[in-house]
Amino acid sequence: MGLAQIVAQSQVTGTSRIMGKRQGKVRPSWENVKAELARFDRAALLALLRDLYAAAAGNRAFLHARFGLGLDLLQPYKKIMDRWLWPDVFRGEEASVSKAKRAISDYRKASGDAEGVAELMVYYCEQAAGFCRDVAYQDAAYLDSLVRMFEQALRTTADLSANSGTIRNRLLERLDRVLDVGHELGYGVGDDMDVLHAEFVPFPKRRATDGNR
Repeated sequence: MGLAQIVAQSQVTGTSRIMGKRQGKVRPSWENVKAELARFDRAALLALLRDLYAAAAGNRAFLHARFGLGLDLLQPYKKIMDRWLWPDVFRGEEASVSKAKRAISDYRKASGDAEGVAELMVYYCEQAAGFCRDVAYQDAAYLDSLVRMFEQALRTTADLSANSGTIRNRLLERLDRVLDVGHELGYGVGDDMDVLHAEFVPFPKRRATDGNR
């Protein structure tokens, strides 16, 4: 048997072994991964993390947020939200509320910082409301998601600690502006937001249409 045939045979055998392992455990779990990691020494773990860091932007954003590295930890997550909440309709891009929400969930898992989560929720509302207004977007599911996120943003912002008073007030001011946009969208969006706003904000917002009464 020639060298080329030996190499080919070894590749087939190796592939068969790998396939056998995959077939034996179709859906590996964290427990399986943890068992493999237990065999690694420090150098091997660092090498693995280095490879994961280089493999995907999401991994880098996660690690930066987890360790508080960088000046704007929220920017990568906002970039994802920009893409899926405000797509380029002239290029045929589509919106996806699930992918935009996943950015918030990913940041929460990476950091858990309440102020950062509140900021992303408010940003979601701003982008979604602005997109609907600017391009006259009237998708019912998208609008429903906007109202639900508005509620979550209000609740999360209202629950911020007393030490975050200045940040809380600024976020509530931005949600007030989202509320104004909501009244421009129709379909009861503004009315639903009014009800939610009254539930979480002590003093109801006086809209410009109320005059000086």
